[in-house]
Parts: sequence; C-alpha cells; structure tokens
Amino acid sequence: MIRTSLPKRRLGRVLAAAGAVVAASLVLAGCSSSSPSSSSSSAGSSDGAFPVSISTGLGTTTIDSAPKRVVALGWGDAETALELGVQPVGASDWLAFGGEGVGPWLKGAYDKAPKIINTLEPSYEEILKLKPDVILDVKSSGDKDRYDKLSAIAPTVAIPKGGENYLASTTEQVDMISKALGKETEGKKLLSDLDDSYAAARKAHPDFDGKTAAIGAYTSEGFGVYASRDSRATFMQNLGFTIPKAIDEAAGKEFSVSLSNENLDLLDADLTVVLPIYVDASKASSDPLFQKVPSVEAGHSIVIDDSDVSTAFSLGTTAAIEWALKRLPDEFAKKLG
Repeated sequence: MIRTSLPKRRLGRVLAAAGAVVAASLVLAGCSSSSPSSSSSSAGSSDGAFPVSISTGLGTTTIDSAPKRVVALGWGDAETALELGVQPVGASDWLAFGGEGVGPWLKGAYDKAPKIINTLEPSYEEILKLKPDVILDVKSSGDKDRYDKLSAIAPTVAIPKGGENYLASTTEQVDMISKALGKETEGKKLLSDLDDSYAAARKAHPDFDGKTAAIGAYTSEGFGVYASRDSRATFMQNLGFTIPKAIDEAAGKEFSVSLSNENLDLLDADLTVVLPIYVDASKASSDPLFQKVPSVEAGHSIVIDDSDVSTAFSLGTTAAIEWALKRLPDEFAKKLG
C-alpha cells in the first residue's frame, strides 16, 4: 500500500486486494479551512474568466462558460470544489467516509448529497446521467482511456501537465480547479490562508526549524517511509522540519520506501511519525523491531491512532490540512527529540 519500489503492477494488486479506497492510502497531498459556501450548487464565475483553457497532462481542456453541474472524481477534488463554494452533483469517496463522501472538516457543506461515483473504475453511465458541465479528475490516475471516456461526456480537467499520477500538489489542485470553476480569487485566498496557518504554526513552534522528521506508514505488509516529495512529508517541511537525505536516496524516483527489518532505521529522526493504514495502531507501536528504532526507543515517536487525524494529515485538501494543523503541531512538540 505504500510504495517503495512498489512497481505499478504491484500497486494495482494491492489496490484490488484492499478495495478502491486504498488508492487514497498510496497517494495524497494536502491544504485550508475556509468555510465553503452552502448556498449554491453552481460554479458561477467570480472572476469573469470564461471561456478558459487549462493545460493538463493529457491535453488542453476548454470550458466555455461557468459550470453549473460539476462531477468531482479525483482524490480530494470534491473537497476543493466545496471549499471554493461549489457543490458537486457527483463525487468519488476515496477514503470511504460514507454519506456525502467528505471528512468531518467539511461536515454539512452540502445542501444536497452528491451521487457517489466509484473511484478506480467509475461508472460512465452514472456520470452521463448527471449531465455534468465539467468533470474534475485532477488528483487521479492519469489513465488515457479513463480521460478519453470522461472527455466524451464533458470537458475534463485531468492531472497537471508534467505532473505524476495522484501526486498533484495542493497548489496545483486548487489552481486548476479554481480556474475551471471561475473561482480563481477564492482559490488564491485558500492558498494564502493556508500559508498563514503554516506560518502561525512555525511561529508557535520555532523548535521545529531544522529538526529531522521521518513520516512512516504501517500496513498489513509492514512499515514504509515517505520521501520528501510526498504530501505528508511536505506537511512536515512546511512546519520547518527536514526529511533525512537517506530516505530520499533510498526512494529514488518513488515517493515512498517499503522497509524491511534490515532498513527499519530509516524511520530514525528527531521525530518519527507513523500513520497506520487499515490496521490497528497498536500493532505498529508494539512491533518489537519498531521499538528498537533509536528515536522510538528514546520516546520521540508518535503512532497516530485517530483515523480522522491520520486522514486529515494525509489527504492534501486545504480543509483537511487546516484541520490537522489545529491538532498535530502541539503533539509533535511534546515528542520532539
């Protein structure tokens, strides 16, 4: 579930074994908590920017007028639309939140619950019935066949140009979606507010500056650790931490490293944070080899046992990141070595 050298064929096997929601565990990025508007289900343009053309990794998408019916399929795309004041009529629930398909940080954001669309293999027939004006698939697989099928239904905003599958940054996701919805002013404010929140956290915790942090995951397959290019590591870097170079060297071009018993010490840092994924947190914290990692042995580690906090830390939408920023920095400070 976490990638190392997780080749794509293994990624597919893991996802199939664990179900569609597991895709979320592999790839994410994060961001703000300005309150979404709950008064309109349309995406009216506050910037008067239509028609707009958006360059994506799969071609240029042109949207002629402000969309009124939005389907959001990418990881966190629906949350981003909601934060911009737009309520999708269809959305994918990557983390199996249930109900409206969003985390507790956006509870009550919808006036009317969206139609929930499957994640890895969406029903194109169901999407067609929703009569979308635009389809958001920004933090997604980058699959050309998927893109072609969606584009035949409505203009589709795919992964960023030059970007990688499921690795759109928070800034890229907000910028592309806000442009597609005619909400660029609102998008800039989301990102500005998030920058301010990170700055406030750094000011409150100057001791984070320059300290190392290792962000790990624990699944049924064992431990892994995220490279500096992953959104979870970005969260820590935005707080002032650095990611040990040894992790990036081991990851190479991947965004995470699966750890064997022999290289579990890659989790060693001034602060070690572990996210359990579909396993009980106690299994990670009680692992005898994990307990021998120097930072863990010294008491400078956290295994996050609150699934909402873990998800918020990982998700990569501005609302989720803002929510995590209210809960995690003080806990990090208590454990920092």
